[in-house]
Amino acid sequence: MLGVRLDKETEKQLELLAKETRRTKSFYAKEAIRIYLKERKDYEIAMSRAKDHTDKTISDKEMRKRLGL
Repeated sequence: MLGVRLDKETEKQLELLAKETRRTKSFYAKEAIRIYLKERKDYEIAMSRAKDHTDKTISDKEMRKRLGL
């Protein structure tokens, strides 16, 4: 179980969204956390790959050659 305190404006916007869509505030909180965690994982993978390839850059001319353009 998780309890979250929101600032008044965020709480107000969340309540309005929940009423307009007939969903619960919990539904949107869970969805937001799920999306954040997925994007965070993607970010960490991208940063790791970028770090591994910092010394392997090639020029745009070389890239075009490799792609046959």
